[in-house]
Amino acid sequence: MFEHLLSVFTFPGLLFVLLISLTYEWIDRKLYAAFQNRVGPWVTGPSGILQPIADFIKLLTKEDITPEGADTVIFRGVPVFALAVALTCSLLLPISGNKGLVSFEGDLIVAIALMTILCIAFCCAGLSSPSRFSTVGAERTMLQLLGFEIPFMLSIVSVAVSTGSLNIAGVVEAQKMGWLIVGPNVLSFITFLLAAQAELERIPFDIPEAETEIVAGWLTEFSGRKLALLRLTKDVELFYLSGLAASLFLGGPLGPIAPGLEWLLHPVYFIIKSLVVLFSLSLLRSVFARLRIDEAVDFLWRYAIPFSVLQFLLIRVVV
Repeated sequence: MFEHLLSVFTFPGLLFVLLISLTYEWIDRKLYAAFQNRVGPWVTGPSGILQPIADFIKLLTKEDITPEGADTVIFRGVPVFALAVALTCSLLLPISGNKGLVSFEGDLIVAIALMTILCIAFCCAGLSSPSRFSTVGAERTMLQLLGFEIPFMLSIVSVAVSTGSLNIAGVVEAQKMGWLIVGPNVLSFITFLLAAQAELERIPFDIPEAETEIVAGWLTEFSGRKLALLRLTKDVELFYLSGLAASLFLGGPLGPIAPGLEWLLHPVYFIIKSLVVLFSLSLLRSVFARLRIDEAVDFLWRYAIPFSVLQFLLIRVVV
């Protein structure tokens, strides 16, 4: 019991997830900069690797303001709630073995549901603020959610149908003979990446936080500790979606294992595969420009949803 609690709070639990999430932010920023022929973070730590931690600490020391007219319960509660949801999601990931720290039949459904709850929390955060920019950003968040949620779910359901399991550990076990990205599920992988980009509100789907149009969208009125927690939530969400894609399509922690080195190689394989997904997300972020909200919704409903339905039907025929 004590060992399990220790693993929940250290490795591969909460402390590990927080540190690696900040590291993934640094890698993402360095990749994004390299794709644009820039340097990226450089000063704080070797090659700027400590910059995300420095930014987080700096925000914690800033003045924490709750604007007049805000719904104080929601405005103050969402940053803590959102981080708790994101960290709970990370406990489902099979980082150090075929199972996550939390594993049960149907956890794949919970993995989808928690992401939806997180998006709704962001929307509530924006609506709780009196700023018109926050309101517009919150409305855009919900509009995107209505568009990308169906492709996101269908890409994961296709994996469940292919493997005959609603358990993340079962999906990983089913990939011992080969990754799901090989074959018809490569279409599911593409759909997942597009939906994950919209879930993370990254270019070309960064419309809810469009700084050239609505300042910072639903984040506009957040400052100090609350903003620090929300930015950390986004980092954990990035790590979670990268790790979930690696688990569902790339075999997660599976790979050639030397006897006695499972404790080391499983996390290494998982991190390498999730970094492949992170590279893909950063590349998408670099290649495209921001869409307008009407263009994003039109694309998601006119193309992404029919494409995801077709790839699901293809999986059904193959299986």
